[in-house]
Amino acid sequence: MKENFIPYQAFTPDDDPEQRARSFLEIMRSRRSVRFFSDKPVPESLIRTLIETAGTSPSGANKQPWRFVAVQDPDLKREIRIAAEEEEHKFYTSRVSPEYRRDLEPLGTDEHKPYMEIAPWLIVVFKLVKDDRQPETEDGSDQVYYANESVGIATGMFLAAAQNAGLATLTHTPNPMRFLSGILGRPGHERPYMVIPVGYPAEDCMVPNIDRKPIDEIMVIDRPARD
Repeated sequence: MKENFIPYQAFTPDDDPEQRARSFLEIMRSRRSVRFFSDKPVPESLIRTLIETAGTSPSGANKQPWRFVAVQDPDLKREIRIAAEEEEHKFYTSRVSPEYRRDLEPLGTDEHKPYMEIAPWLIVVFKLVKDDRQPETEDGSDQVYYANESVGIATGMFLAAAQNAGLATLTHTPNPMRFLSGILGRPGHERPYMVIPVGYPAEDCMVPNIDRKPIDEIMVIDRPARD
């Protein structure tokens, strides 16, 4: 077993770990879901680096069950926008519950998604339901594990990498998303997971005035004291 292992190359920051963590926190605190993008170009090399960063994510049994389809073609972005708006129209007019509609009101979202054409890139994340590096066999060697969790972590790392690079993003999940598979010609074992417009924010970009839970509401140390 040990012959399959290699020495771990630990990352040791040059500066104080707490200061480094605090600096990264400040970068991430400015991250917001942006719906007003500039059409300023973003080089493919940068997008590649962001996706490569996402690809360093942990995954169940190292199956890496993700595919990031980077879309920059204007006609293809428009096709995706039209299909997404059709689904969103159905959602907002007949599928959304009163409670969900109420919760969405402060965000000002609706079925119209012009940013999907304006943003220079659409990153469409797919979840793999089988390991396509392995031939399909009856013994299950192509099986994947914890796919939702694995793809969720990879997507989060992509968002963090984009923010660290000074780019704006939005997590968009039209429901249902099956149309993405057809438009992008993806095989049946790839399931649409999320659409992420990526680019620079517009100069007049506005975002909802919301807050985030303080640390004491999201962190618990150990367990409550027993009586």
